[in-house]
Amino acid sequence: QVQLVESGGGLVQAGGSLRLSCAASGRTFSSYAMGWFRQVPGKEREFVATISWSGGSTYYADSVKGRFTISRDNAKDTVYLQMNSLKPEDTAVYYCAAGRVTTNIPQTYHYWGQGTQVTVSS
Repeated sequence: QVQLVESGGGLVQAGGSLRLSCAASGRTFSSYAMGWFRQVPGKEREFVATISWSGGSTYYADSVKGRFTISRDNAKDTVYLQMNSLKPEDTAVYYCAAGRVTTNIPQTYHYWGQGTQVTVSS
């Protein structure tokens, strides 16, 4: 079992930055690929970014490429999402997830955090 807790969300103006953190506890964090997803009411959960267990591979949704950066610190059992040049359309609840495969498919992730709200004002 892996427990995930996100933090760092909040209200920011368009063009601003936020850094989300996801702290893991339980089984060996470093053996899991980690992903960030987001969801707005009435829509399906959307892939944002993913990182391999070693941190050597990262993938991004086209909508955030060049603006968001995913990283991890296995010594601290934490994954991060640095979000720059934020847009109002980035407003959503952001979730981190842990799985065995580095994919953009939410069903392949086994463990999920409770989410953190990000609101970008225009």
